[in-house]
Amino acid sequence: MLKRIYAIFRARNLEFIRDRGSMSWNLVLPVALMFGLSFIFGDDRAEYTVGVVQDASAIDATEHPFLDTRYVKFVAVGNIQDGQRKIGRHQLDLLVEFGDRPQYWINPDSPKGYFVEFSLLQADAEAGNRITRSQIEGDPIRYVDWVLPGILGMNMMFSSLFGVGYVVVRYRKNGFLKRLRATPLRAGEFIAAQIASRLILTVVLTSFVFLGTQYFLDIRMEGSYLALLVVLVAAAACLISMGLMISARVTSEELAGGLLNLVTWPMMMLSGVWFSLEAAGEWVRLIASMFPLTHALQAARAVMLDGAGLVTVLPQLTILLVMTAVFLVLGAFIFRWHPR
Repeated sequence: MLKRIYAIFRARNLEFIRDRGSMSWNLVLPVALMFGLSFIFGDDRAEYTVGVVQDASAIDATEHPFLDTRYVKFVAVGNIQDGQRKIGRHQLDLLVEFGDRPQYWINPDSPKGYFVEFSLLQADAEAGNRITRSQIEGDPIRYVDWVLPGILGMNMMFSSLFGVGYVVVRYRKNGFLKRLRATPLRAGEFIAAQIASRLILTVVLTSFVFLGTQYFLDIRMEGSYLALLVVLVAAAACLISMGLMISARVTSEELAGGLLNLVTWPMMMLSGVWFSLEAAGEWVRLIASMFPLTHALQAARAVMLDGAGLVTVLPQLTILLVMTAVFLVLGAFIFRWHPR
């Protein structure tokens, strides 16, 4: 029995070692993600983001002791109305205005704002207790209202990419695609059928989870359900097309997993799933704008939290549709039926 187990054990190890693509991705991917994320966020990543109302982009730390607080990223905000909107949508943890009449604004439903307020009041005590607390105009948005689109988008991303990518690779590896090649079926037709199948499944499941969550948690919904459904369909189609493009020539599940992880992890960290990138560098936001999930979440939150219509989110929808077309064309062009 041990000999048979050893024979299978040895054969599987040799299969993995001889698959150079899979072995390379298993070695390179963790290192690349570690260096990439550490380079993006850095060891001194700010835990809190505070907006300072002023015209100039440079912030003078000598203006108030609070501006010298560690682990707080201070960003200049052009006007109070824009800052209050970002406070309400958890893009900023606190908004302050110094000068003759110092004051600050906070979202009472923001956990991070609650703690950063203590730092502000402690620093202001050293300055003579001059700052006053002001209320945000309108109904503050709960963190659960803001984060729900991110969670649903992340779930849709994994379902679309891995659900399609692994299936196509398995079809290719076990010879199913080779048999389909003998039929009049074209690569574009096969890809279109895969997209339609996964699209219906993704939209139905995501809609079911959203409606159930909204019913039990009373999630905020300011816009129309039709506009949100259009955003959902466009985002799902784009992510499914990306998964098909990635798996268009891959013959190994291990390599497919490495490639899909290389795409999903940066999207999960930089697309605004869990936190806003308001305090991130300009080049980080530029990288985030290349991910379809970023535009999907921007459009979904605009509909749900701001009551935006289809015209307002048309730029995000256009980007998603263009990405979908590019992924489809590339996927059909490089698609391979045979494993070798």
